Amino acid sequence: MLSFSVDRQKCTRCGQCVQDCPVKIIAFDGNYPAIAAEREGSCFECQHCMAVCPTGAVSILGKNPAESASLAGNLPVPEKLETLIKGRRSVRQYKDENMKPEVIQRLLDVSCHAPTGVNFRQVLFTVVDDREIMADLRRETMAGLGRLLREGKLPPGREYFNDCVRAWEEEGIDTIYRGAPHLVVASAPRDCPTPEADCIIALAYFELFAQSLGVGTVWNGLARWTYTELLPELSVKLGIPENHRIGYVMAFGMPDVQYHRTVQRGPARVARVSWQKS
Repeated sequence: MLSFSVDRQKCTRCGQCVQDCPVKIIAFDGNYPAIAAEREGSCFECQHCMAVCPTGAVSILGKNPAESASLAGNLPVPEKLETLIKGRRSVRQYKDENMKPEVIQRLLDVSCHAPTGVNFRQVLFTVVDDREIMADLRRETMAGLGRLLREGKLPPGREYFNDCVRAWEEEGIDTIYRGAPHLVVASAPRDCPTPEADCIIALAYFELFAQSLGVGTVWNGLARWTYTELLPELSVKLGIPENHRIGYVMAFGMPDVQYHRTVQRGPARVARVSWQKS
């Protein structure tokens, strides 16, 4: 049941919920919006109807619109958002300390608002939230990669891992996880419409919100290759469901480095379309 309801005292019958519904299942039933029971199965629970209602009259899925944040006056000014995006850095130096659990949870709760294909919303965040567990994972990863190296089992195209193993064994330098105290693996069921894209978009949201909180992140393609190609047993040990595809991996924690300005890139590479009418 969608539990779609309209507060008739607040509803102005403006029709915005009817017009904005992506699957067009909301219609006026007399004077007020409604969803016919036989059409409820077409809803993909985007909550557009509740978000677009100017008076907060529409509720769906049992959500109370009064508990949603108002957008008016609460959005960042474009200049500050631009600086956040341009000032984003991949952090490779971290403090050896656990982040506060409530900060990690906040990051995850915000990131789950990221869009997904057909609003499927099945991204799973598998999190290492304790630095001691992270240390065990680091040691086991390096031991496994060292074994593959010595047995000559590193596949073509993954020769870079030779240097990772040597840096760890000879100098104690972690070039896989960069010494981060935490890790998040984004995965989604293989039968999702867009499993990998959903995961990457979710981690992009995670990263930008993390930057705003002073939390450092680094996109970890080496860990992704490790879990999906080289040491799949680690994926099992992390508890990634067998029917999931790992979209990407991100290490994070409190940074032990501070950046003071944006870098300078661009201009953007652009190919503008000149349409030839047939």
